[in-house]
Order: sequence, then structure tokens, then C-alpha cells
Amino acid sequence: MLSRLARWCVHHRKVVVFGLWIPLFVALGAASAAVGSDFHTQMQLPSGEARDVFRLLESVSKEQAGFDSQIVVKATQGVTDPDVKAAFTDLLAKVDKIAGVQVTSPYDAPQQQISADGTIAFAQLKITERTQTQFASLADEIEGLGAATPTHMTPGHPLQIEYGGQAFQKVKFPASEALGVIAAVIILVLAFGSVLAMGLPIGTALIGLGLGSSIVGLLSNVAEMPDFTTQMVAMIGLGVGIDYALFIVTRYREALRDGLSVEDSIIEAVDTSGRAVLFAGTTVIISLLGLYIMGLSFVRGLATGAAVGVMMMMIASVTLLPALLAMAGHRINVTSRAALLSLGLLVAGGLGAIVTSSVAILLGGVALAAVVLLGSIVYAPLRLPIPHRGSKPVEQGFWYRWSRLIQRRPWPSFVLGAGVLVVLTIPLFSIRLGFGDTGNAQPDQTIRKAYDLLAEGFGPGFNGPLVVTMEGTDAADTQKVQQFAATLQSTEGVQVAFARPVRADLALITVVPASAPQDVATTDLVHRLRDHVIPDSGFTARVGGFTAASQDFSEYLGARLPLLIGAVLVLSFLLLMAVFRSLLVPLKAVIMNLLSIGAAYGVIVAVFQWGWGENLIGVGKAGPVEAWAPMMLFAIVFGLSMDYEVFLLSRMKEEFDRTGDNAIAVADGLAVTARVITAAALIMVCVFSAFILGDNRQLKLFGLGLASAVFIDATVVRMLLVPATMELLGARNWWLPAWLDRLLPRINVEGHRHTAAVPDLIAPALAD
Repeated sequence: MLSRLARWCVHHRKVVVFGLWIPLFVALGAASAAVGSDFHTQMQLPSGEARDVFRLLESVSKEQAGFDSQIVVKATQGVTDPDVKAAFTDLLAKVDKIAGVQVTSPYDAPQQQISADGTIAFAQLKITERTQTQFASLADEIEGLGAATPTHMTPGHPLQIEYGGQAFQKVKFPASEALGVIAAVIILVLAFGSVLAMGLPIGTALIGLGLGSSIVGLLSNVAEMPDFTTQMVAMIGLGVGIDYALFIVTRYREALRDGLSVEDSIIEAVDTSGRAVLFAGTTVIISLLGLYIMGLSFVRGLATGAAVGVMMMMIASVTLLPALLAMAGHRINVTSRAALLSLGLLVAGGLGAIVTSSVAILLGGVALAAVVLLGSIVYAPLRLPIPHRGSKPVEQGFWYRWSRLIQRRPWPSFVLGAGVLVVLTIPLFSIRLGFGDTGNAQPDQTIRKAYDLLAEGFGPGFNGPLVVTMEGTDAADTQKVQQFAATLQSTEGVQVAFARPVRADLALITVVPASAPQDVATTDLVHRLRDHVIPDSGFTARVGGFTAASQDFSEYLGARLPLLIGAVLVLSFLLLMAVFRSLLVPLKAVIMNLLSIGAAYGVIVAVFQWGWGENLIGVGKAGPVEAWAPMMLFAIVFGLSMDYEVFLLSRMKEEFDRTGDNAIAVADGLAVTARVITAAALIMVCVFSAFILGDNRQLKLFGLGLASAVFIDATVVRMLLVPATMELLGARNWWLPAWLDRLLPRINVEGHRHTAAVPDLIAPALAD
């Protein structure tokens, strides 16, 4: 099937490129721009007290159930100074007129919202639920009103106004796509010495990414997808797209050096590496769609978008890429002036996007580079005498010698590799899921300044108060409400509690913890109130608010995570067993991938929760691991790890089927795939590390987890554990009980080699 598809794409290469892919790219891009997108994030709460409180408050008003934010003011002359009060009151009156915003002025409740020394005050904002984009617009509007407020009323005593809470938290994604393109260009040119060999994988990935992004934009109009879905699609799609095309291009160049014709080389590349690409992509999609198990609509939307992006990369790799390879022919190994020009345009576009934070500049550079590169393929301009990385026998390459070294000492290598993974995994056992508070923001951001002012004037707990609802007939009895508030205030870990009636059957008690929202002491306080204090009080009450809701959300995700991991592991094991006709190979692959992910979890716990080296990457302070991170890290990293595992094992299985010698199969399989796997992993590490450069704690954590997992997988797992365990298991690697062999469907990812080389000889391949 794949060989026929590849042959058709070769014979109709101009139709495929200029009649199908490019028109489709333009048409879908235009349709997406015309229709527009409707990305929005609705973080629905799981079952629990926080959701009950939310629905109860929603029955009062949408503002009561909305998000809490603050406008904080500091005046050394005192916030009750007539000029200060007039200016701040005027600002609050303007903000209160904004639809969906309810303001509680400090001058209406001075004992609660003005500090003891009278220099700091805050206005409480209740904001109705809205999308991330709408929150950003609202924040800009409110901050614009604040900028128009006079702040120099008394010489030497300026008025400081800051804005705190989730509504004012702005997430700026770093230019990871641009950095990824630049990293891919540099790494691939150094690794393979040919601009065309570099440009085709990147070009294929970018075209597939463009189509995938357009489709996802259209889908956002009919399915709930978070605001950051396009960034996730770009990050995953760019990584896997370059990987998939790279493996096929590498196999194509190898077949050319084996003496095959251009057409036969393309067919062999697609029929071997192309099969591995389709299977590896399927494992990534399975891993992503496993997120459906979490039972949250915004997670399903994110998984759907990422899966669409991966699927487009798979299709582009086995249709568009063969057509481009047919156009390039033997010129894949040479460099032309036009190819060098396209390289410069790619790099210039990436650098421009990084400097200006404009994706349009990156896309412009990509478009110009694509036109020039296609011209160099179709019209064969003058070539430059730039030598590409030549081939030499596998046994002379570094990776072959490395594999033989490990095979001679398998036990020390196994113990060393396993020991590193186990040590890195140890911090995982103390993981605490939660959400970091705005005290982690950069010191120059207004949300951090507001956080510090509230902590200075009132205590850290004012940055995340709890909302306790008191229901029933007791809520109408002022004496009982105050009695209940006093009971809550006397609880260990509570700084202050104050009550206010809402209606005859409902009263609200604001409970301010003595600790910051992300501290473990606050988590303990929520449990103490729910499990002991409230049940013992005899009143009907529930604990909610943003801080309690974050805790409920974290516990929900933590409970569902084992289901996600178990389902993906079982399904992946069954697929690998069917593909490689083995029990031990898929078991080993699943265990190693799980260990590498566990090691990545351990790294983020050590840095973000324990605080080791936090200053090196600009982490505000130690705190919990973001509750959503382990879920997303597992889905993405497991899929990517299985990519490398499938590419490596499929080549080993192919060599074993050819020679029947496990040791040779391991050495040859590692030798011919190690360089391309290493290059692909380096590109991934560069793309993911870009997130560490951002100023948001969540993005830093996510980027460090992804980069650590890929780095560990490409070094410790692929360089040490795989060759060591394959040598220790010997021929048992490929054993499968006969009865199970008959039951399992046959899935062939090795394909068929078209080379006429003598079986006893080791074919030349890419090697260092």
C-alpha cells in the first residue's frame, strides 16, 4: 500500500506539490482567516465543595460567582487622605461601570480592606467568567483607567496603584517556534552537511503545521478549545513533523548510497521508515487522545487539536515529502546558491520573529525560503562545492563502536543507566500538585507588586481568601452567623474571618489564611475546615473560592492521572507486541519510557517544589507542581519517547530478520539511527527549552519537564539502557509464544528493502 502510494507521488510529483498541497495550504489558510477562530477556555470545576459553592453564588449573581481580583493602592500620606481617597474613589467608580465587574471599595469596609498603618488599601473586584482573551482586554481597559488617574497629588508622596489576581495575569508565550526553526536549521546542517537534506524536513513540517493550524482554527468554532491550543499544536507538530520527515530523508539518502535509483530509493524510504512514521504517529495520537480520560472538556479540545496537528504531519511525510524528494533527486546531497539563500531567509525569519515577537515575520521568511528552495529543486541552479557529510561503513562509525562497547559490558551499563533514572525519579514520590500563586510572577509585573503590597499590609493569605457559605435558617440569624465566623477565626491557620449576609437563607464568611495560597499550610487548612471544624460546628456550610477550587481541581487530576497512564501504557504495549512480535521488547520499551518520564517529573519536583536551583531559571519561589503539568507531560513525552523507540527498534528488528544475529542487529540498528535520533532530540530540547526563557512559572515548569524528558530519553535510555538490555536479553528479545502469535494481528513497520546488497555485508549507512 505505502509503496504504491510512494510510486504514485513520485510519478505525479508536480500534481502532489502544486496541485494538491500548496492549493490546500492556501485555501484552508484563507478559510480559517475568513471564518475566524473561537478559542476559549472554560475551566469547569470537578465535583466537590468548590463547585457547589460556585453554583450557590451563581444563583445570587454572576459577579458573586466570578473571579476575584484586586486593585491595590499605597500612599505614604495615608489612603484616607482626601486627595488620595478622591482619586481612588473616582477610579473605582469608573471600573464599577464596566459590564460584568462588581467593585467593593475599601472605604465601604475600612476595617477589612485598609491596613493597620493606613498606608495600603485594596478594592475587591468580582469579575464574571470570560475567556482568556477577554480577560486580557478587560485588564488592559482597567489598567488604562488607572493610568489616567493622577498619582502625584502631594510632592514627594506619589500614589502607587497595582493590579492583582488572575484577571491581570498575562501569559506571554516565548518564540519557541522560531527558536525551534533556527535550532533545526543549525543542527541538521551540521549533522547532514546539505541544505536540501535540512530544508526538506523543515519545509514539510512547516507546511503540515500550517494546514494543521488552519484546521484546528476552524474546529474551534464547533468544539471547545483553550486559547493556547495553537501554541500547543505548533510545539508538538513542529517537533514530530521534523522528526518524521527527517527519518524518511535519512533512509532515502542511505538507499541512494546503496546504489538504488531515485524512484526505488523513495519507495524504500517510504515503505520502511514511512511505516515506522505512521505507527509512531499513531502512538502519539493514542497518547494524546488518552487525555479524554480526564473528563474535562477543555482538555479534550486541547488533545483533539494536538492530534490533528500530528495527523497532518504523518500525511505530509508520506505524500508531500516523496514528491519533493523526487524533485530533488540526487541533488539532496549537494548545496546550491539558492539553497543557501533559502537557509538565510529561514534564519532571518526566525531571528526576526524572536526580536519582534511577530509570527508574521517568521511566516514571511518561511514563505520566501520555500519559494527559493522549490526553485532550487525544480530548476537545478548552479551548485556550490560544499561537501556533504559522506558515508562510511557502519563498523567505522562512532555509534557502532559505542554499541559494541556497551554490549561488551552490559551489566555495568545497565546498572549505571537504571541508577541514574531511579535517582532522578526519587523526588517524584514527594510531589504535591496544586497551582502557583501570583507571588511567583516577575518582580516588575503589576500582579507581583500587588501581591507583595497585600502581603505587606494584610498578610499573604489576603492574596487567596477562602469563601465559606452558610446556608439554611441559621444564615438569617446574625448572632449565629457571627458565632460561626468566630469559630472559623479561632481555627489554626486562620488569620481573620468576617461575615456578611447575602439573602435570608445564605451568608458568606470570608476566611483569610495565615499562609500564602500555594503553601502546604493553606491546603491543610482547607482539609481541616472541611473535615473537622465545619462538621463539628453543627452548621451547614461549604468551603469554596479560587484557592479551594484549585485544590479540588488538583486532587481530581491527581486521582485521574493513574487511569490515563494505565490506559496508554496497556494500549501501547499491545500495539508494540503486535508490531515486533515480542513480549520483552514492548515491556522493556514501556518500562523505560515510564522511567524517563518519572525522571523528568523528579527534576521538576526538585526545582519547583524543593527549590533546587530555582534562581538559575528565574523561579519566583518554591511551591506545588502545577496540577495539569503531569497530565500534559505524560501525554506528550510518552508519545515522543515511543517515536524514538519505534524508529530504533524497527531498524533493529529489520536487521535481526535479515541476519538472525541479535548482537549485530542491535549494533547496526543503533549505528544507522543514532545520529538522526540525536539530531531530532536536540531540536526538541531546543524547542522546549525556549519555554524556560519565558517569565511565567507554569511555562517554565512545562518547558523544563519536556526538555528534561527528551534529553534523558535520548541519552540515558537510548545510549545506555537500550543496547545494554538488548544484549542481556539476547535472542529472547524477539520471542513470542506461538499461541499469542496466532492471536495478534500482523502489523509490519519494517517494510521491504529493495537493495540488492549481499546479505553478509553490512550496508553503508549514515554514521559519524
